[in-house]
Amino acid sequence: MREVISIHVGQAGVQIGNACWELFCLEHGIQPDGQMPSDKQGQIDDSFSTFFSETGTGRHVPRAIMVDLEPTVVGQLLDPFRTWPTK
Repeated sequence: MREVISIHVGQAGVQIGNACWELFCLEHGIQPDGQMPSDKQGQIDDSFSTFFSETGTGRHVPRAIMVDLEPTVVGQLLDPFRTWPTK
């Protein structure tokens, strides 16, 4: 099994990374809380586990590191109304 960790640096990197992870979650049917809908769990393969890590509670969390010296852009990702799961 392969595992990929995405590293996004700076304001532009974090914003582009956010857009990419929103798309990945939509493509794989992962909900904002990190859960996979029960109707999709049997239909998909495990190829998405290359980019997502499954926690003990069944949440799928992106394998990503986002770094920025300015806290506002990264802080937006920690907003409770975000569109993809964070740890």
